[in-house]
Amino acid sequence: MKILLVEDDALISEPLTKALIDQHYSVETVTDGRVGLERLESFTYDLILLDVMLPNLDGISLCRQLRSQGNQTPIVLLTAQDTSTNKVMGLDAGADDYVAKPFDLQELLARIRALLRRGGAALPPLLVWHNLTLDPSVCEVTCHDQLLRLTPKEYGLLELFLRNPHRIFSTSVLIDHLWSFEESPTEDTIRSHIKALRQKLKSARVLADPIETVYGIGYRLKPTQAVSKRTKTAKPVDGQESKQAADSQHPPTSSSTNAASQSPPGMASIWQQVKESIDRRVAILEHAIQLLLQNQLSEEVRHQAEWEAHKLAGSLGMFESDEGSRLAQAIEPLFELGLVLTPQQVQQLSQLVVALRQEVQRMNSPQPPEPPATGASGDGHWLLIVGSDATLAEQLATEATHWGMRSRVISNPVAAREQISEQRPDAVLLDFATTDSMQNHLTLLAELGACTPPVPTVVLATQTSLIDRVRATRLAGCRILQQPTPATHVLEAVHQLLQQTHPTEAMILVVDDDSQVLTALQRLLLPWGFYVSVLDNPLLFLETLEATLPDLLILDVEMPHISGIDLCQVVRNDPRWSGLPILFLTAHTDAETMHQVFAAGADDYVCKPIVGPELLTRILNRLERSRLLRTLSETDALTGIANRRKSMQTLTEFLLWSRHCQQPICFAILKLNGLKDINQHYGHAAGDEVLSRFGELLRHTFHREDVVSRWAGTEFVVGMAGMSKAEGTKRLFTLLEKLHQYTFRAANGARFQATFGAGVVQYPQDGTDLHALYQAADTLLANGTGGIST
Repeated sequence: MKILLVEDDALISEPLTKALIDQHYSVETVTDGRVGLERLESFTYDLILLDVMLPNLDGISLCRQLRSQGNQTPIVLLTAQDTSTNKVMGLDAGADDYVAKPFDLQELLARIRALLRRGGAALPPLLVWHNLTLDPSVCEVTCHDQLLRLTPKEYGLLELFLRNPHRIFSTSVLIDHLWSFEESPTEDTIRSHIKALRQKLKSARVLADPIETVYGIGYRLKPTQAVSKRTKTAKPVDGQESKQAADSQHPPTSSSTNAASQSPPGMASIWQQVKESIDRRVAILEHAIQLLLQNQLSEEVRHQAEWEAHKLAGSLGMFESDEGSRLAQAIEPLFELGLVLTPQQVQQLSQLVVALRQEVQRMNSPQPPEPPATGASGDGHWLLIVGSDATLAEQLATEATHWGMRSRVISNPVAAREQISEQRPDAVLLDFATTDSMQNHLTLLAELGACTPPVPTVVLATQTSLIDRVRATRLAGCRILQQPTPATHVLEAVHQLLQQTHPTEAMILVVDDDSQVLTALQRLLLPWGFYVSVLDNPLLFLETLEATLPDLLILDVEMPHISGIDLCQVVRNDPRWSGLPILFLTAHTDAETMHQVFAAGADDYVCKPIVGPELLTRILNRLERSRLLRTLSETDALTGIANRRKSMQTLTEFLLWSRHCQQPICFAILKLNGLKDINQHYGHAAGDEVLSRFGELLRHTFHREDVVSRWAGTEFVVGMAGMSKAEGTKRLFTLLEKLHQYTFRAANGARFQATFGAGVVQYPQDGTDLHALYQAADTLLANGTGGIST
């Protein structure tokens, strides 16, 4: 668990930090209220220890600002002013607890544990997983009543997994939770700690390894009853062994789910488009069996049958037929060229094809349509209303139609979770006002927040204590409304949340010779805001790549004429595309294929049959990492604003626009004064603080459409399109006033202020290109006649 300590008294902060670290907490310490606020706006913490009397921003004001921003991190105020008035002010400001100095350390630690339990949805003091027990009060882990010796990081990892049993933690999230700001562990460091923890748990004879690796995503607590949805069928040694192995993992069933009833939205209509093609592929397998039984099966037909079985294994999985995919996977190796089949294997192959035909017939059989949601004829958002108050639910459903929304009412959260697993709503209204099953509601709320992306949720509650418990979950996309609230206001809140939920805009190019897979992927990805371009002929790959300029590339491994691995190597050898994220789709999971895929330069792979949520999560992760790397390459790390290379590109675009529209541009060079002296007198940390604060002021003073950048050292550049020199100068004076209001504090306690000078010019009067504008502004700055100087 990660704690931020905001305390300027070293006599208190140092021993308190040591005590917290001894309890296996990750602790960051800052001595300034404003710096603490910046840290909280940038990073996530599990708890805040906050002194009241702080420089630049006092603790109570900081607390108010956090709560006004919606930050619900538990806060404990620390103060030497032990009066009821100060306690009331602190608690009214949003603090969760109040401890007077001098405090008893054990009492403070107990209060911290209590608040962290509350923030974890009222988890019990003892965390238990099978025969493993973790006691946070004494920081001990036992297995079979034997004490486990864990390092602080191993203990922190285990506690985090036990407190969040359903969440997948990426390495970056683990770093945010368990390492302080000053530490900078690599992903290899995280993996080493995970590996060491696993070894210790295995040595202690834990019932099962509790930590599961979700490849490409992160780590999580292994489900207590893990059920695999995908079986990797190996090539049979003989027919009987293969059949027994397959039957033991996937027993035959006569009630396979119809594709149209269980598939994601839109998949039923896709099935109608592709079912004839599926029937033809099965017919090819049936024809091959007839020839085989007559000893007339040619190598050409045999190869075609193997290929059709391979394609069926992937495409049937897209329509939620795990049974059909399994059968096709078992059929494929039996048609392999050169394999001499025994009579038992021939019989097994014939039975598998018959079973596959029956499965496809079941998928084709019509199913009763699901009752439509209220107002289902509209094209608006789908709203799921969960609550036992029928009168209120009816009012909300009626009001939803006025907002152009479709709605469905479900009375209990358990049924709602089943509904959401089948079809994801656009938003959820969750009524806590009359509930007596709090844990089920909190579980549903946690699952909504864990979706990718989180489902926008509005919670209706009556009691303040309940609202606090809900807020403590800190789930993304959740808004709390205290009842009674008019239905119009409730739907307005839902509408606002939906407006704030922006789809992920990215171009994805999919290359696969199976048209059914391409069609299904389009329908799966388009609702998420992706632009999807598909290609079924790999020979046209280069032309399509140049025309679409994708943000992510999805390749099938096996295709005619040229494989996906070959295409991947072509992309990686081109400097223009070397950083393009590449994800493979493959029905092969053998080590050799995986080695070839990654050796060619792939970033990730997904096994066929494709599981929609897994594919989406991997795509979103790759796009997010790609954007992060691009942002890092374009952003100055210390100030958080654009670097020179990025800003020159944007300024050049500004000039082209201004020339075309005959609009002015205000261009300014800003230079901080005396930064070298600050480094010499107060230390480089103080100089870095000045640069960081100046970058923040620049971001807050200028608009998003303005160009704000650091070019080198103390030199900054600002470009304001459509603005005159006089108007830009006013903005710079505003920036100067903000900088004058801030007092910096060095490590030795000395206080100082920072200033800057500026040279301001205008396009086209002072220059018609970027170089000329820079030279003109630099000359004015050097002469002290640029409009801003201190």
